Amino acid sequence: MILLARRLPPGLLRDIAEFLPACVTTARRLRRSPDVPRRAKIALLVAVIWVVSPIDLLPEFLPVIGPLDDVVAVVLLLRYAARSIPRAQLVAAWPAELRLLERLLDGRRRVDPDPTAR
Repeated sequence: MILLARRLPPGLLRDIAEFLPACVTTARRLRRSPDVPRRAKIALLVAVIWVVSPIDLLPEFLPVIGPLDDVVAVVLLLRYAARSIPRAQLVAAWPAELRLLERLLDGRRRVDPDPTAR
């Protein structure tokens, strides 16, 4: 998916192809940080295990809805973990465009990469 996302032109399709790998990368980076609380690390671990697990609620071969259970589980777990992670640390761990992280977290508030720069 990562290679596919890099070859696509900017737009919705590229965002979709890049979303799940960005979530997994963020979860892996945050799990290594000593500043992240234990409950957030557990939620991030469950998110990564959910994505790499071959057992799914919806089979992956179903078009469009196959990866839907992975996306929903990862979004919910990352949103849960993000409540206790400092925003600057979350932004630093996110490998994709910040607007995707903004949509992931709440879809309304703007993500500020440097909250002290106001």
